[in-house]
Amino acid sequence: MKLYRALIAAIAFCLAPSVAAAQDSTTQRLTLSDAVRIAARQNANVEVARLRADEADARVRVRRADLLPNVSSYIQEAGRTFNTSTLGIEFPTVPGQKPLFDPRGQVEGPINTTDIRGRFQQSLFDAGALARVRAAKASARSSDADADQAAELAASTAAFAYVRTMRAEADLRARQADTTLATELLGIAKSQLQAGTGVGLDVTRARAQLAATKASLIASRNTRDRAQLDLARALSLPADTRLILADSLGANANVGIADEPALVAQAMTRRADLRAEVQRLRAAQTSISAVRAERLPTLGLVADDGAIGKVGQRLLNTYTWGLQLTVPLFDGYRREGRIQEQSAIAAESQARLRDLELQVSADVHGALLDLSGAREQVDAARERLTLAEQELSQARERFNAGVAGNADVVNASLALTTSRSLVIDAETSYDLARVALARATGAATALR
Repeated sequence: MKLYRALIAAIAFCLAPSVAAAQDSTTQRLTLSDAVRIAARQNANVEVARLRADEADARVRVRRADLLPNVSSYIQEAGRTFNTSTLGIEFPTVPGQKPLFDPRGQVEGPINTTDIRGRFQQSLFDAGALARVRAAKASARSSDADADQAAELAASTAAFAYVRTMRAEADLRARQADTTLATELLGIAKSQLQAGTGVGLDVTRARAQLAATKASLIASRNTRDRAQLDLARALSLPADTRLILADSLGANANVGIADEPALVAQAMTRRADLRAEVQRLRAAQTSISAVRAERLPTLGLVADDGAIGKVGQRLLNTYTWGLQLTVPLFDGYRREGRIQEQSAIAAESQARLRDLELQVSADVHGALLDLSGAREQVDAARERLTLAEQELSQARERFNAGVAGNADVVNASLALTTSRSLVIDAETSYDLARVALARATGAATALR
């Protein structure tokens, strides 16, 4: 009973801060799938990228306005005076009478008028405006892909944080098991010393082992708390949120993986950064076509209709309409400069696209290598853990029988601690490689 109470007290001492935190904070159960969805939805960088995509969509509407009717109206009440000599008309004078207006000019007026008028303007043909709309749409699609890329990045960051938190919790459980074992060994050593079948050296060794495991447990608990804090930050959750992870390390170590060509083909179609670069290239190429199309004639219709008359008198209807054909002739080589600029932008985007395609293939290949190696490490580490457990069991039997001291038990327990850590490291490497592969293929937001 004393041994049991000592064990409970040791574990309660190490876990007390975490229990208090759980009582004072919000608790949320979380799977890896939940983590990537939350991060892809509410991460600040994703929200900013979505807003930029909305800005790009608004620019498409601005460009489309050049092709839509422009309707306006106004009501104007005005007065004016004028100099008769500026009319450019010579009024004949009857002989013997004074001229109608002073030949040197005279001011007439004021003439006060009221004008109520509507104006309609419509582009009938403008190839440059059409191409600018297409370029704006390509830019908008690029912004949408950038937003998807931001979501992928946020999801993969959250997935990495989730795996690190799983590792920290697994390490904490392993250190708790080490502490339990060290407490049991200390109790056995004390019992044998009291019975006269043990020596004081065995008790000292057991106490040293228990002190070491307690120190490791405290450090592991702090690492777990820091990992949970990083995970909450990656999910844009309050720092005091207590996260309970529903998944465990190495749960998918035996899941089959598609072959490399299929994964590379999937990455080429799903990677958001690749799609964004393709759309940027199309936008630059369409912008070149838009500038070239500005050399073509444009045709537009202009019409206005309204009533005008002196203030307080009868208003009469008047109108104006016309078709306008505009033919660009020379603009000081401004269009040529813009074409050169957009050509350089397109060439730059094409170079980035070629490099990105190579990078996608390398990312998939590297992730598969890491995944394959990690799976083999998991198998080897688990086998070593089984042997370490057998070694400890045999050493404890010899120690309990009194045919050997606890040195062999201490050594076996240290080997078991190392084996547990190796399994945790191998399973962590496997899950990190799995996340890296999902990110390389553009499927981070679909992780399970």
